[in-house]
Amino acid sequence: QVQLVESGGGLVQAGGSLRLSCAASGIPFSINAIGWYRQAPGKQRELVAAINIGGNTNYADSVKGRFTISRDNAKNTVYLQMNSLKPEDTALYYCNAGTWYGGNYYHSRDYWGQGTQVTVSS
Repeated sequence: QVQLVESGGGLVQAGGSLRLSCAASGIPFSINAIGWYRQAPGKQRELVAAINIGGNTNYADSVKGRFTISRDNAKNTVYLQMNSLKPEDTALYYCNAGTWYGGNYYHSRDYWGQGTQVTVSS
């Protein structure tokens, strides 16, 4: 059974930092990448960053230079280091286990965590 458990969210002032963690277990062989998504109230869910088994990454333009995704394969954990946070980064952050193909991340419909709330105050 696939489990994705996020942690590390919280309340931070603008300009501050947070590190989110996504602990994965039971990942099937077909999954070769993890993505972090976020959804703010009244907005669509968007891909923030993704990383594949080989360490290749991609980022949304809105977070480039501020967020860094990384993985610890020994711990089956993917991290999202978020620096220089802005109020517009406020959202529920989810991780997803998906696939990487042609330099792009494709989410799976079935493998989502429960999310961790990030709130950035101005």
